[in-house]
Parts: sequence; structure tokens; C-alpha cells
Amino acid sequence: MTCVSTVEGVKTKTRIRRAAEGQWLNVAIVVVTAILFAVAWPTLQLTHQVSPPIQPFVAALATFPFLLIRSNPALAWAISAISALVIPRVFALQDGYDYPWQVVHILVMLALLAAVSMRAAIPVVGVAWISTVLLFLADTPGTNGRGWAVGLTAIVVFGLLIRWLVLSRRQLAQQEELSELERTRRTILEEKARIARDLHDVVAHHMSMVVVQAQSAPYRIAGMSDETRAEFESIGAAGRAALNEVRGLLGVLRSDGQVAEHAPQPGVQQISELLEGSRRAGIPVSWHVDGDPRHVSESVGLVMYRILQESLANTARHAAGAAVEVQIAYETPIASVSIVNGPPRRSLVSALTRHESTGGNGIIGMRERAQAVGGVLSTHLHDNGGFEVHAEFPVASA
Repeated sequence: MTCVSTVEGVKTKTRIRRAAEGQWLNVAIVVVTAILFAVAWPTLQLTHQVSPPIQPFVAALATFPFLLIRSNPALAWAISAISALVIPRVFALQDGYDYPWQVVHILVMLALLAAVSMRAAIPVVGVAWISTVLLFLADTPGTNGRGWAVGLTAIVVFGLLIRWLVLSRRQLAQQEELSELERTRRTILEEKARIARDLHDVVAHHMSMVVVQAQSAPYRIAGMSDETRAEFESIGAAGRAALNEVRGLLGVLRSDGQVAEHAPQPGVQQISELLEGSRRAGIPVSWHVDGDPRHVSESVGLVMYRILQESLANTARHAAGAAVEVQIAYETPIASVSIVNGPPRRSLVSALTRHESTGGNGIIGMRERAQAVGGVLSTHLHDNGGFEVHAEFPVASA
């Protein structure tokens, strides 16, 4: 997670730096536009015959499009080109001045054409290039239009080269970012694998000791009755099943290929084994099954198994000795499972059970599992102290 935070921090700093650079660039554009306007207005009377009240507006047409060079260069070029087409036809030139536009206006048009070449769509670039070349060929004096056509073409080509260079560098930066994210992902997977190994070492060791002690008890303790021997066998079987499930869950966290991540999950075919194991563990459970389980999807079968497993565990913890009735229906299109337990037998409630917290998330987890496959789960507390869990699912998971 530290690597993820580092990557996000770098991205945030980059965005802040780019925003600051963009603000300074906007300020520079405004300053340059103001300078160009301050030059164009006083010198307009030297190039064109314009009455003084109109001079600031004509100077603004020549210079103010530069304000849009960053936000919308195509629109700025269009405004500048139209004004370049209109101004020499509306206002006559001063004696001794041959060019139809002010020098400031020409500089703005060249800058906007370069910006269009670097940022606008390729068809727009073509239109701007051809229109500007034709404008200069038509209005510049003598044969100067040919030289301007060559110069304008060079500006467009130079702008396109810069555009492609920037795009290639941007794609390279994206690839580097993807590589950094991939390295971060691998680091997280390695950390998950380490945690999984540590959990496996701790949990598997203690659970294995429980299984070994339960299996060896009949050989270590003399005079053991058949009921006690059966109880130890049930404890050993339950411990082995729990150990296998813990290993399967921890295997999902591993990334080194040492544990099969696609091991089969329990489903409807294992429900009978779960019920038999619960009965051997001392839970007085009875069940009735209707329908064909082969119609149930794997995801729904897994959820039904987990809900039944959690319900039986809750009964053992909170209603020790209570009779449990399980109703399972594999009908089409709705499958259902219902677990009803009676009130607990106080004589069988151990000290551990009496002091165990009841504020867990078992019911919340069962409800979330049901919703994940498009099902619904409801619970009901009976007047006699019993408890009921009922869930329905579509045979094919949503």
C-alpha cells in the first residue's frame, strides 16, 4: 500500500505542477497580448487610414485573437484570418505602405497558424494552411506571396513535427506510468503472498495440533468409551475440514503458484457432508431436500453452502443443544434454504458460549452473499426463543 500511496503522491504533485505552469502561461499570454495591442493602436495610423475613434477596435481585431491561442487556437485563427480579409478592403492604406496588414497582425496570424498546426485536428490544420497561403498570395504586393507561401508551409510542417514529438513523448510517459503501476501491483501481490504464508504457518500449525490430538486421544487415554471415541473422531474430522478450507482461502492470496488458486469450492454436492458432519459434532439436525441440485449454478451453490454453514455455526454458539430443521428446495427457477432452530438447552450451554459476544457480522455477511447472486435473505426470531434463517436464490445466479 505504501507503493500505491507513493504513485498517487507523484501523480498529485505532477497535476499541481502542471496547473501552476498553466496559470503562469495564461498570465504570459495576457501580457503579450497587452504589449501587442499597445504597439498596434498607436502605429495603426501609420499603416491604414482609420479614424481615431475606430482605431482601438481595429487594433483589437488584429491582436486580441492571441488571447485564445491556448484555449481555442482554431477559433482564434479564424477570427484573425477574417479580420485580415476585411481590414484592407474597408480601410485604405497610407501612402508608402504596401502590405495590407500591420506587422503586429502578421505576427499574430503566424503564431496562431503554428498553434493550430500543433493542437487542432488534422483537417482543420489543412484548412488553415491553405486559407492562409491563399490570403497571402492574394493580398501581399508583387511576388512576395510566393515567399510567404513557402514560409507558411514551413511553419505548418514545423508545428506538425512538434505535435508528433509531443504525442510520442506523452505515449512514452503513459507507458512508463503503466509500468510503474505494474511494478506496484507485483509488489502488492508479493506482500499478499508473504501474509498468506505467515497466516498459513500460524493457523495451520495450531489447527493441525488440534487434529493430531483428537486423532491420537483414543490411543493415549485408556478406558475411553465408544461415545467419547466418536466425539474425538468428530472433532478430528471437523478440524481437518476447517484446515482444508483455511488453506483454500489463503491460497487466493498467494501469487507464487505453490497453492492451486482454482481449487473447487464447496457447493450443493457438499451440503449433505456438511449436515452429516454437524450431526456427528453433536448438533441435533434434521433435513429435507426437494428437487434436483444439478440445476443450481456453482455460485448459488457456494452461497447456499456458506449460509447453511454459518447458520449451523451460529446455532452451535448461541443455541447449544437446540434442535435444527433444515429445508432445502432446488426448484426452478427459485432455490431456497431454510434453517430453523429451537430455543437453546441451558444445560448444554458452556461457559464459553455464555460469554461469547453476539455482536458479530454473521447475518450481515450471509445477507451480502445472498445479494451477490441476486438472492434475498430474511431472519426471524420466534416467540419461544428459536431463530429462523430463510434465503431464496435464482437457480442461475444474477
